[in-house]
Amino acid sequence: MRRLSPAAADRFRRFVLPGLAFKAVVIGGGYATGRELAEFFLPAGAWGGVLAMALATLIWGVVAAATFRLAHAVGARDYRTFFQALLGRYWVLFEAAYALFIVVVLAVFGAAAGEIGAATLGLPPLAGTLALLAGITACVAWGNAGVERVFLWVSVLLYATYALFLLLALTSVGGRIADAFAAAGPPAPGWTLGGLTYAGYNIVGAVIVLPVTRHFRSGRDAVIAGALAAPLAMLPALLFFVTMAAFLPEIANAVLPSDYILTRLGHPLFHLGFQLMIFAALLESGTGAVHAVNERVARARGRDALSPATRALLALALLAPCMLLAERVGLVGLIAGGYRLLAALLILIYVVPLLLLTIVGRGRSAQPEPSA
Repeated sequence: MRRLSPAAADRFRRFVLPGLAFKAVVIGGGYATGRELAEFFLPAGAWGGVLAMALATLIWGVVAAATFRLAHAVGARDYRTFFQALLGRYWVLFEAAYALFIVVVLAVFGAAAGEIGAATLGLPPLAGTLALLAGITACVAWGNAGVERVFLWVSVLLYATYALFLLLALTSVGGRIADAFAAAGPPAPGWTLGGLTYAGYNIVGAVIVLPVTRHFRSGRDAVIAGALAAPLAMLPALLFFVTMAAFLPEIANAVLPSDYILTRLGHPLFHLGFQLMIFAALLESGTGAVHAVNERVARARGRDALSPATRALLALALLAPCMLLAERVGLVGLIAGGYRLLAALLILIYVVPLLLLTIVGRGRSAQPEPSA
């Protein structure tokens, strides 16, 4: 950011940073490891998975743009203020759904960190889980500025790693990828449900990242940032999915599809680097989710900022029980069971009211003013 001119840095914060933050929340444990992609996209086949991703991207773009625009209009920088504007006295319905979301996703992150530690370094799963807990706590302690730096630098690492991953895959199994898509039949009937489900539980990321929308100057900024957030978040998943198609059908049952592919590609040093990138992705995802809770607490207490120590203690109180759940349920079970329930709840409580409000608001604004 220091190398950008002041004008370029301002445009970056207004238009790109919210998308990087949204990507940070979305990528999580299942996306980064490939487990979510295997659960929701692979059953539809190669082309069906791509179509499902396109559908999810479209939904994300529309809902994120509407979310950012409403948040800017009402001055919402935390999810409580936003849902008070959207749902009125029923805003607590989202609070309950978000509590479930936090438990499930932090448990997924903890389980994924444990699996990575075990697969890469041979450590007990609990060691990776505790390392992630400590990293998230340290990142959220320093508030908005620290969290934004995490989103920026982890994003640079993530996009570069995925680009190199695709290059290695094309040079090693490019023929298998082409054969998989050439031999793929028509999309399976369930591709729309897969895309809708995946979009449904992940779109809550648009609300989680509201603290970084503080740089918007207008509703136009909000709409542009929302529209950009969707492709920024989905591009790494698309690169990963294309490579996964080369290893169908065996990869569908792998706990860590990323490790499954990297083992077969060779390149031990890149294998280690990719797993470290996944850990960094878990770190930024968990940081975004916990930071949203800290900001909600700060606003509820009538303060714009909490001390670093208070933020760290709140993070520990939230992370510890969720990550203990990870030890009991496991990564596959958490993604397969918890995310479908979350998708249904969030579509009902968040997406439907938001889109209805947006449509009604546009209809009213389109009506001519009454003549005098």
